[in-house]
Amino acid sequence: MVIEHRRGERPVPENLDELLNDLQLLALQKVERFGWKLKFVRRPLFQEVVPVISSPNDDKIGVLEMNGEINMDPDTKIRLRA
Repeated sequence: MVIEHRRGERPVPENLDELLNDLQLLALQKVERFGWKLKFVRRPLFQEVVPVISSPNDDKIGVLEMNGEINMDPDTKIRLRA
């Protein structure tokens, strides 16, 4: 189990259906069929959540936008540990 260090929360929360909208959940189900996985969900204060997905080899990342599209070049700064 990996814990997000700043607030003691899990990177992938159990209540995804409360955090993501229907279009994001549908897009997540579709990409999971190709081996992509939800890496973590950023939950900035007073802003929309940012679900980050990664490719099967962890060599690519993307953000699930509110409309269900996958943004492979997000404006959000994302730090990944090696």
